[in-house]
Order: sequence, then C-alpha cells, then structure tokens
Amino acid sequence: MRRHLPRGVHPEPPGPGQESVWDYPRPPRLEANTRHLLVVLGGEVVAETRGGYRVLETSHPPVYYFPPEDCAPGALVPVDGSSFCEWKGQASYWSLQQPERITDVAWSYPAPTAAFAAIAGHLAFYAQKVEECWVDDEQVQPNPGSFYGGWITSRVVGPFKGGTGTQGW
Repeated sequence: MRRHLPRGVHPEPPGPGQESVWDYPRPPRLEANTRHLLVVLGGEVVAETRGGYRVLETSHPPVYYFPPEDCAPGALVPVDGSSFCEWKGQASYWSLQQPERITDVAWSYPAPTAAFAAIAGHLAFYAQKVEECWVDDEQVQPNPGSFYGGWITSRVVGPFKGGTGTQGW
C-alpha cells in the first residue's frame, strides 16, 4: 500500500523479488528474521544470526536487530547518550571494543514500547560504522547519512530517507 509521498519523491518501481520502502508501513512493522546476518570489523565477526528481527518503516531500508547472545561476548559496551523513537521508545547506544573503540556502532531498546517488546535488548548495527554487514550472501550498503541505520541490499528499492535533503520526509 503506497503512502502519501513527500513532494518531489519518486519511488523506484520494485522488480521481481524486491520490496519498495515506500510500501512499508507507518507506524513501522516488526518481523521475525530468518536470513543469515553478519557484522564484521577488523576481520573479526562481531555478530552473526539467523534470528532476531527486522523493522520496516516507510522510506527507511530495513533495520535488523540481533539477539544479544549472537554478538561476540565482551565486544560491545554501553555508552552514555540516548535518543527517542516515537514508535519504539528510548534507545541506548553501544561502542565496539575491537580492534579499537568505535563509538555508537549499535543501538538497542532496553524497554521498548509494547508493539516492539520482542526487540528488548536486541542490537542493531550501523553499517556505515563497521567494515562489512551481510544479508545472506550480499554485502549491505549503508543507509545514507549518519542517523539512520538501515541496511540496503538489492532486495529493496528507494529512494531512502537519511541522505541530504530528506530530513523533512
């Protein structure tokens, strides 16, 4: 179901096996993940799962949430700072300790809203802050900009919120 589009936004038509971010709902939808997800930094696997969840929101590439037990033990440490999502609640941020400290590489919702209770404590990674992120056998392209953490693959078409000029979407 295509939503009302911001002025000047022209969605790419999805091809076979693709999804348009402009068909994703608002408020966002939470789905169980079954794809193989991988996060690599410094040549080391930081997180790997076939579980967790993905969140789909209008104009955003999918965001994948990893169960904490599928992240390398001791690799992530909580940091000061937080942000607020009108749909999911108060987010906390995490830094990665290997090979050097990289701040705000991931975020989580310790006590999300009821609709997103399943992702409590799960971690989402910014593809733009690590070496590699993978969905199945495809390397992810980072979400444009520095605020949003969606993962772009050939399975999803935009344009995507996050780049220059998209603040008002």
